[in-house]
Amino acid sequence: MIYVTRMIHFCAAHRLYDATLSEEENRERFGECANLHGHDYTLEVTVAGEPDERTGMLVHLSKLDTIVCERVVDRLDHKNLNVDVPVFSDVVPTIEMLAKYVWEELDGGIPEVSLHRVRIHEDDLTADYYGEAD
Repeated sequence: MIYVTRMIHFCAAHRLYDATLSEEENRERFGECANLHGHDYTLEVTVAGEPDERTGMLVHLSKLDTIVCERVVDRLDHKNLNVDVPVFSDVVPTIEMLAKYVWEELDGGIPEVSLHRVRIHEDDLTADYYGEAD
């Protein structure tokens, strides 16, 4: 089994805020992150499989880039996650939930390989997601 990881950068803004809580409760729970603020993210997408015997490649990187951009990056880059990404209208857009969102958008959508891991870097914080446990 071979694993290939592609790193892609994007920028987005978010506010860690739970609409079911008061402003004071949100400030207690999320601190300064209850304010709208932005991050430079690094997304790592790791796929697994066996390389093609003719090309020696697991996946053609331009094909992987196109899929990741169409399904994820174009929807997140330079967006307000709370407002512009429908799933985050009811879900606090933490790095953990962002990793899960990316997985759900990519899982099963990359031909000839399986999605192994989604890793997101947000400043000095990193979240890994490997899908639901079987």
